[in-house]
Amino acid sequence: MLYYFNGEIMPAEACFLSPEDRGFLFADGLYEVARAYDGLWFRMDNHLKRLSHGAVFMRFARTEFPEFAGVADSLLKVNGLTGQNAILYLEVTRGSAPRTHGFPPPTTPLTCMAWVKPFASKQHHARDGVPIITTPDIRWARCDVKTIGLTANVLAHQQAIDVGAVEAVFVRDGFVTEGSHTNVMAVMDGMVVTHPASHLILEGITRTAVLELCAQSGIPTRMSPMTLPEFQQSQEAFLTGTTGEITPITSINGVPVASGTPGPVTRRLQNIFRLLTCGR
Repeated sequence: MLYYFNGEIMPAEACFLSPEDRGFLFADGLYEVARAYDGLWFRMDNHLKRLSHGAVFMRFARTEFPEFAGVADSLLKVNGLTGQNAILYLEVTRGSAPRTHGFPPPTTPLTCMAWVKPFASKQHHARDGVPIITTPDIRWARCDVKTIGLTANVLAHQQAIDVGAVEAVFVRDGFVTEGSHTNVMAVMDGMVVTHPASHLILEGITRTAVLELCAQSGIPTRMSPMTLPEFQQSQEAFLTGTTGEITPITSINGVPVASGTPGPVTRRLQNIFRLLTCGR
């Protein structure tokens, strides 16, 4: 598998990260995960816009990364994935410099890396739904910035795995925010409800697409925080994300959501989303 590393395409074993890289030392970096359907990237512009938003917040010396669109296409080609379903991971750190909390000189080159791999959805998750758990949201208060500092997310996700669940959903001050690597939506009285975009959640690319599809299809939506009891008593619930697309939630902390099977609104949105991605 060939990677992109600081302007060059090379084998993974040829990529050498400095032990003084600030991503390694401080998690001082950003990342994005994008998806290609039949070789076409889904909303790449939105991913790069979000990366730029993070770079501005992080005060990187560079805040625009238009080259990554071409890099993503090149990686598909050189890895023999043209026209196929694939996943892209890209990361940007503040670069390599002697360890100190203060920023290095603005002339310090950023470290830029990307790779692509074949990707197939977990069809059984989309079909049958998944169990989830909830856990206290102990993350920092700028979850809208997609940083590589994911310790709390990793611990929460492993907590879910340990009890046979597929995702852990965060609860902050009694309100449901999002999952460890997903956004969360519920259906209440036929209305899709999700946490409003704010510094407490990452504004997911799939989340935004689903809300747009709701508007186009006449499905009412409400952006407002849900209490944990409201979430648990919802008629339907589902996760959204780049890799999982729209995944029904069948139980929360071991208690079934309604009948414990994917509901009609979730199924309708899955079908509409499939048309959006496959019809591209």
